[in-house]
Amino acid sequence: MDEASEAPGRGPRPLIVLHSLRPPDGTTKYVDQIVEGAPPDVDVRLFTWWTALFGRYDVLHVHWPELLVRDSRGIGARILKRRLLAVLLLRLRLQRIPLVWTAHNLGPHEEGSAAEQRALAKLSRRIDLVIRLNEASPAVGGEVWLIPHGHYRDAFAPHRKPEAEPGRVLYFGLIRPYKGVDQLIEAFEKLPRSDARLRIVGQPHPGQAEGVLEACARDPRISSTLRFVDDAELVDEICRAQLVVLPYRGFMHNSGSLLAGLSLGRPVLVPSSPTNEALAEEVGPGWVLQHTGDLTPEVLEAALDSTVALPDEPPRLDGRDWAWIGCRHRDAYLRALALRRGR
Repeated sequence: MDEASEAPGRGPRPLIVLHSLRPPDGTTKYVDQIVEGAPPDVDVRLFTWWTALFGRYDVLHVHWPELLVRDSRGIGARILKRRLLAVLLLRLRLQRIPLVWTAHNLGPHEEGSAAEQRALAKLSRRIDLVIRLNEASPAVGGEVWLIPHGHYRDAFAPHRKPEAEPGRVLYFGLIRPYKGVDQLIEAFEKLPRSDARLRIVGQPHPGQAEGVLEACARDPRISSTLRFVDDAELVDEICRAQLVVLPYRGFMHNSGSLLAGLSLGRPVLVPSSPTNEALAEEVGPGWVLQHTGDLTPEVLEAALDSTVALPDEPPRLDGRDWAWIGCRHRDAYLRALALRRGR
Protein backbone atom coordinates (compact mmCIF):
# COMPACT_ATOMS: atom_id res chain seq x y z
CA MET A 1 0.00 0.00 0.00
CA ASP A 2 1.46 3.39 -0.97
CA GLU A 3 1.85 6.38 1.34
CA ALA A 4 -1.07 8.32 -0.15
CA SER A 5 -3.54 5.50 0.44
CA GLU A 6 -2.41 5.25 4.06
CA ALA A 7 -2.51 9.00 4.76
CA PRO A 8 -4.66 9.75 7.84
CA GLY A 9 -7.89 11.51 6.96
CA ARG A 10 -7.23 11.16 3.22
CA GLY A 11 -7.21 7.37 2.91
CA PRO A 12 -8.96 4.33 4.33
CA ARG A 13 -8.27 5.16 7.96
CA PRO A 14 -9.48 8.20 9.90
CA LEU A 15 -7.24 10.89 11.29
CA ILE A 16 -6.61 10.11 14.97
CA VAL A 17 -6.58 13.22 17.16
CA LEU A 18 -5.75 13.16 20.87
CA HIS A 19 -7.40 16.02 22.77
CA SER A 20 -6.24 17.22 26.19
CA LEU A 21 -9.82 17.05 27.42
CA ARG A 22 -11.59 14.96 30.04
CA PRO A 23 -14.32 12.56 28.92
CA PRO A 24 -17.93 13.82 28.77
CA ASP A 25 -19.73 13.61 32.12
CA GLY A 26 -23.35 13.90 31.08
CA THR A 27 -23.50 17.70 31.13
CA THR A 28 -22.95 19.73 27.98
CA LYS A 29 -19.38 21.00 27.86
CA TYR A 30 -16.88 21.94 25.19
CA VAL A 31 -15.63 18.33 25.05
CA ASP A 32 -19.10 17.15 23.98
CA GLN A 33 -19.08 19.49 21.02
CA ILE A 34 -15.56 18.45 20.02
CA VAL A 35 -16.50 14.75 20.12
CA GLU A 36 -19.95 14.99 18.52
CA GLY A 37 -18.95 17.60 15.96
CA ALA A 38 -16.02 15.61 14.58
CA PRO A 39 -16.55 14.44 10.98
CA PRO A 40 -16.48 10.70 10.19
CA ASP A 41 -12.87 10.83 9.01
CA VAL A 42 -11.63 12.12 12.40
CA ASP A 43 -11.26 9.68 15.31
CA VAL A 44 -11.29 11.66 18.56
CA ARG A 45 -9.36 10.26 21.52
CA LEU A 46 -9.39 11.82 24.99
CA PHE A 47 -6.31 12.40 27.08
CA THR A 48 -4.60 10.02 29.44
CA TRP A 49 -0.88 10.07 30.04
CA TRP A 50 -0.64 6.45 28.92
CA THR A 51 -2.26 7.29 25.57
CA ALA A 52 -0.19 10.42 25.18
CA LEU A 53 3.10 8.59 25.72
CA PHE A 54 2.38 5.18 24.21
CA GLY A 55 -0.84 5.34 22.21
CA ARG A 56 -1.29 5.80 18.49
CA TYR A 57 -2.44 9.19 17.24
CA ASP A 58 -1.64 11.57 14.39
CA VAL A 59 -2.18 14.97 16.04
CA LEU A 60 -2.11 16.21 19.64
CA HIS A 61 -4.63 18.98 20.28
CA VAL A 62 -4.04 20.88 23.53
CA HIS A 63 -6.71 23.15 25.00
CA TRP A 64 -5.75 24.47 28.45
CA PRO A 65 -2.02 23.61 28.66
CA GLU A 66 -1.70 24.37 32.37
CA LEU A 67 -4.06 21.50 33.19
CA LEU A 68 -1.45 19.05 31.90
CA VAL A 69 0.94 19.93 34.72
CA ARG A 70 -1.30 21.03 37.59
CA ASP A 71 -2.33 18.60 40.30
CA SER A 72 -4.04 19.22 43.63
CA ARG A 73 -2.41 16.18 45.24
CA GLY A 74 0.83 17.98 46.01
CA ILE A 75 4.23 19.02 44.71
CA GLY A 76 5.33 15.46 43.98
CA ALA A 77 2.45 14.92 41.56
CA ARG A 78 3.17 18.25 39.84
CA ILE A 79 6.87 17.40 39.43
CA LEU A 80 5.90 14.04 37.93
CA LYS A 81 3.56 15.68 35.44
CA ARG A 82 6.23 18.15 34.33
CA ARG A 83 8.56 15.21 33.71
CA LEU A 84 5.85 13.42 31.75
CA LEU A 85 5.30 16.55 29.66
CA ALA A 86 9.00 16.68 28.82
CA VAL A 87 8.88 13.05 27.64
CA LEU A 88 5.74 13.79 25.63
CA LEU A 89 7.38 16.72 23.85
CA LEU A 90 10.33 14.47 23.02
CA ARG A 91 7.98 11.89 21.53
CA LEU A 92 6.24 14.54 19.43
CA ARG A 93 9.57 15.72 18.06
CA LEU A 94 10.99 12.29 17.29
CA GLN A 95 7.81 10.98 15.67
CA ARG A 96 6.93 14.25 13.94
CA ILE A 97 3.51 14.45 15.58
CA PRO A 98 2.09 17.97 15.21
CA LEU A 99 0.87 19.96 18.20
CA VAL A 100 -2.26 22.12 17.81
CA TRP A 101 -3.32 24.59 20.51
CA THR A 102 -6.72 26.24 20.89
CA ALA A 103 -6.18 29.62 22.54
CA HIS A 104 -9.21 29.62 24.84
CA ASN A 105 -7.41 32.13 27.06
CA LEU A 106 -4.37 34.34 26.66
CA GLY A 107 -2.80 32.60 29.66
CA PRO A 108 -3.74 30.66 32.79
CA HIS A 109 -6.29 32.43 34.98
CA GLU A 110 -4.35 31.50 38.11
CA GLU A 111 -0.60 32.08 37.95
CA GLY A 112 1.47 28.94 38.33
CA SER A 113 4.92 28.39 39.77
CA ALA A 114 8.12 29.31 37.98
CA ALA A 115 8.70 25.62 37.21
CA GLU A 116 5.24 25.37 35.66
CA GLN A 117 5.85 28.46 33.56
CA ARG A 118 9.11 27.02 32.23
CA ALA A 119 7.39 23.75 31.32
CA LEU A 120 4.58 25.55 29.52
CA ALA A 121 7.07 27.77 27.68
CA LYS A 122 8.71 24.63 26.25
CA LEU A 123 5.31 23.37 25.12
CA SER A 124 4.51 26.75 23.56
CA ARG A 125 7.69 26.68 21.48
CA ARG A 126 6.63 23.31 20.06
CA ILE A 127 3.21 24.43 18.74
CA ASP A 128 2.70 23.95 15.02
CA LEU A 129 -0.73 25.52 14.60
CA VAL A 130 -2.82 27.84 16.78
CA ILE A 131 -6.62 27.92 16.67
CA ARG A 132 -8.05 31.19 17.87
CA LEU A 133 -11.76 31.47 18.66
CA ASN A 134 -12.31 35.05 17.53
CA GLU A 135 -10.70 37.66 15.34
CA ALA A 136 -9.82 39.86 18.30
CA SER A 137 -7.60 37.20 19.84
CA PRO A 138 -3.91 38.18 19.69
CA ALA A 139 -2.77 34.55 19.97
CA VAL A 140 0.66 33.97 18.43
CA GLY A 141 2.96 31.01 17.85
CA GLY A 142 2.84 28.75 14.84
CA GLU A 143 0.38 29.17 11.99
CA VAL A 144 -2.91 30.73 13.15
CA TRP A 145 -6.39 29.61 12.09
CA LEU A 146 -9.71 31.19 13.08
CA ILE A 147 -12.34 28.64 14.15
CA PRO A 148 -15.09 30.14 16.34
CA HIS A 149 -16.57 28.49 19.42
CA GLY A 150 -19.83 26.76 18.52
CA HIS A 151 -23.30 27.50 19.84
CA TYR A 152 -25.35 25.28 22.16
CA ARG A 153 -28.72 25.46 20.45
CA ASP A 154 -28.72 21.82 19.33
CA ALA A 155 -27.47 20.54 22.68
CA PHE A 156 -30.16 22.42 24.59
CA ALA A 157 -33.00 21.77 22.11
CA PRO A 158 -34.54 18.73 23.92
CA HIS A 159 -35.12 20.58 27.18
CA ARG A 160 -38.10 22.59 28.40
CA LYS A 161 -37.61 26.34 28.17
CA PRO A 162 -39.71 28.39 30.60
CA GLU A 163 -40.42 32.09 30.21
CA ALA A 164 -38.15 34.68 31.78
CA GLU A 165 -39.12 35.95 35.25
CA PRO A 166 -38.96 39.75 35.60
CA GLY A 167 -36.08 40.95 37.77
CA ARG A 168 -34.30 37.59 37.88
CA VAL A 169 -30.50 37.85 37.50
CA LEU A 170 -28.37 34.74 36.98
CA TYR A 171 -24.71 33.86 37.26
CA PHE A 172 -23.84 30.32 36.21
CA GLY A 173 -20.62 28.42 35.73
CA LEU A 174 -17.59 27.54 37.80
CA ILE A 175 -17.11 29.87 40.76
CA ARG A 176 -13.46 30.91 40.78
CA PRO A 177 -11.81 34.12 42.00
CA TYR A 178 -11.33 35.59 38.53
CA LYS A 179 -15.02 35.10 37.71
CA GLY A 180 -15.91 38.04 40.01
CA VAL A 181 -18.98 36.52 41.68
CA ASP A 182 -18.23 38.45 44.87
CA GLN A 183 -18.31 41.67 42.85
CA LEU A 184 -21.73 40.72 41.47
CA ILE A 185 -23.02 39.99 44.98
CA GLU A 186 -21.75 43.34 46.28
CA ALA A 187 -23.40 45.24 43.42
CA PHE A 188 -26.67 43.35 43.75
CA GLU A 189 -26.94 43.85 47.51
CA LYS A 190 -26.80 47.61 46.94
CA LEU A 191 -29.50 47.43 44.27
CA PRO A 192 -32.57 49.22 45.74
CA ARG A 193 -35.15 46.95 44.11
CA SER A 194 -37.27 44.59 46.14
CA ASP A 195 -38.48 42.83 42.97
CA ALA A 196 -34.95 41.82 41.89
CA ARG A 197 -33.52 38.36 42.65
CA LEU A 198 -30.07 36.92 42.16
CA ARG A 199 -29.41 33.26 41.41
CA ILE A 200 -25.87 31.83 41.60
CA VAL A 201 -25.52 28.37 40.07
CA GLY A 202 -22.30 26.40 39.72
CA GLN A 203 -19.52 24.42 41.29
CA PRO A 204 -17.34 26.53 43.62
CA HIS A 205 -13.58 26.15 43.80
CA PRO A 206 -12.13 25.78 47.32
CA GLY A 207 -12.79 28.85 49.44
CA GLN A 208 -15.48 30.27 47.14
CA ALA A 209 -18.67 28.75 48.57
CA GLU A 210 -18.51 30.54 51.91
CA GLY A 211 -18.98 34.03 50.51
CA VAL A 212 -21.97 32.95 48.43
CA LEU A 213 -23.66 31.21 51.35
CA GLU A 214 -23.09 34.22 53.61
CA ALA A 215 -24.70 36.46 51.00
CA CYS A 216 -27.72 34.14 50.78
CA ALA A 217 -28.09 34.39 54.56
CA ARG A 218 -27.80 38.20 54.53
CA ASP A 219 -30.12 38.97 51.65
CA PRO A 220 -33.32 36.96 51.06
CA ARG A 221 -33.28 38.04 47.40
CA ILE A 222 -30.16 35.91 46.80
CA SER A 223 -30.24 32.12 46.37
CA SER A 224 -27.78 29.55 45.09
CA THR A 225 -27.22 26.01 43.87
CA LEU A 226 -23.54 25.29 44.51
CA ARG A 227 -22.87 22.22 42.42
CA PHE A 228 -22.66 21.07 38.84
CA VAL A 229 -26.13 20.93 37.30
CA ASP A 230 -27.33 18.80 34.43
CA ASP A 231 -28.48 20.26 31.13
CA ALA A 232 -32.18 20.27 31.96
CA GLU A 233 -31.58 22.24 35.17
CA LEU A 234 -29.14 24.60 33.49
CA VAL A 235 -31.55 25.37 30.65
CA ASP A 236 -34.30 26.00 33.19
CA GLU A 237 -32.10 28.42 35.17
CA ILE A 238 -30.95 30.35 32.11
CA CYS A 239 -34.40 30.64 30.55
CA ARG A 240 -36.00 31.84 33.80
CA ALA A 241 -33.47 34.68 34.04
CA GLN A 242 -34.26 38.10 32.65
CA LEU A 243 -30.53 38.81 32.59
CA VAL A 244 -27.39 36.68 32.73
CA VAL A 245 -24.38 38.39 34.32
CA LEU A 246 -20.79 37.18 33.90
CA PRO A 247 -18.83 39.59 36.14
CA TYR A 248 -15.31 38.57 35.16
CA ARG A 249 -12.42 40.43 36.72
CA GLY A 250 -9.83 41.90 34.41
CA PHE A 251 -9.66 40.99 30.73
CA MET A 252 -12.44 38.72 29.42
CA HIS A 253 -11.27 36.77 26.39
CA ASN A 254 -13.56 33.84 25.46
CA SER A 255 -16.53 32.42 27.35
CA GLY A 256 -18.58 29.32 26.68
CA SER A 257 -21.07 30.55 29.29
CA LEU A 258 -21.69 33.69 27.24
CA LEU A 259 -22.52 31.56 24.19
CA ALA A 260 -24.72 29.27 26.28
CA GLY A 261 -26.79 32.26 27.41
CA LEU A 262 -27.08 33.59 23.87
CA SER A 263 -27.98 30.14 22.55
CA LEU A 264 -31.07 30.26 24.77
CA GLY A 265 -31.96 33.81 23.82
CA ARG A 266 -31.00 35.57 27.03
CA PRO A 267 -29.18 38.93 27.18
CA VAL A 268 -25.80 38.74 28.89
CA LEU A 269 -24.00 41.50 30.78
CA VAL A 270 -20.20 41.28 30.55
CA PRO A 271 -17.14 43.52 30.96
CA SER A 272 -16.14 45.37 27.84
CA SER A 273 -13.31 43.76 25.86
CA PRO A 274 -12.34 43.48 22.19
CA THR A 275 -13.69 39.93 21.98
CA ASN A 276 -16.99 40.86 23.61
CA GLU A 277 -17.32 43.87 21.33
CA ALA A 278 -16.78 41.65 18.29
CA LEU A 279 -19.37 39.15 19.54
CA ALA A 280 -21.86 41.94 20.27
CA GLU A 281 -21.54 43.13 16.68
CA GLU A 282 -21.88 39.57 15.37
CA VAL A 283 -25.04 38.56 17.26
CA GLY A 284 -26.91 41.84 16.88
CA PRO A 285 -27.89 44.73 19.17
CA GLY A 286 -29.30 44.19 22.64
CA TRP A 287 -27.84 40.75 23.37
CA VAL A 288 -24.30 41.36 24.63
CA LEU A 289 -24.42 44.25 27.11
CA GLN A 290 -21.03 45.63 28.15
CA HIS A 291 -19.76 47.81 30.95
CA THR A 292 -16.40 49.42 31.62
CA GLY A 293 -14.79 49.46 35.04
CA ASP A 294 -16.29 47.74 38.06
CA LEU A 295 -19.76 46.24 38.07
CA THR A 296 -21.88 48.70 40.06
CA PRO A 297 -25.52 48.74 41.20
CA GLU A 298 -26.15 51.45 38.60
CA VAL A 299 -24.77 49.27 35.80
CA LEU A 300 -26.84 46.33 36.99
CA GLU A 301 -30.04 48.38 37.22
CA ALA A 302 -29.51 49.88 33.76
CA ALA A 303 -29.02 46.40 32.32
CA LEU A 304 -32.23 45.15 33.94
CA ASP A 305 -34.15 48.14 32.63
CA SER A 306 -32.85 47.61 29.09
CA THR A 307 -33.81 43.92 29.03
CA VAL A 308 -37.45 44.21 30.12
CA ALA A 309 -38.25 43.57 26.46
CA LEU A 310 -36.05 41.34 24.29
CA PRO A 311 -34.64 42.51 20.95
CA ASP A 312 -36.87 41.92 17.92
CA GLU A 313 -34.43 39.44 16.34
CA PRO A 314 -32.82 36.43 18.10
CA PRO A 315 -29.02 36.34 18.44
CA ARG A 316 -27.30 35.68 15.13
CA LEU A 317 -25.10 32.63 15.63
CA ASP A 318 -24.50 31.73 11.98
CA GLY A 319 -21.15 30.14 11.36
CA ARG A 320 -21.11 28.51 14.79
CA ASP A 321 -22.64 25.18 13.76
CA TRP A 322 -20.63 22.32 15.22
CA ALA A 323 -20.69 20.16 12.08
CA TRP A 324 -19.00 22.94 10.11
CA ILE A 325 -16.60 23.61 12.98
CA GLY A 326 -15.69 19.90 13.06
CA CYS A 327 -14.78 19.95 9.37
CA ARG A 328 -12.78 23.12 9.87
CA HIS A 329 -10.83 21.43 12.67
CA ARG A 330 -10.16 18.45 10.39
CA ASP A 331 -8.66 20.76 7.78
CA ALA A 332 -6.51 22.43 10.44
CA TYR A 333 -5.18 19.04 11.58
CA LEU A 334 -4.23 18.09 8.02
CA ARG A 335 -2.47 21.43 7.64
CA ALA A 336 -0.58 20.87 10.90
CA LEU A 337 0.51 17.43 9.65
CA ALA A 338 1.79 18.97 6.43
CA LEU A 339 3.69 21.65 8.33
CA ARG A 340 5.32 19.14 10.68
CA ARG A 341 6.25 16.70 7.93
CA GLY A 342 7.41 19.29 5.43
CA ARG A 343 4.71 18.74 2.81
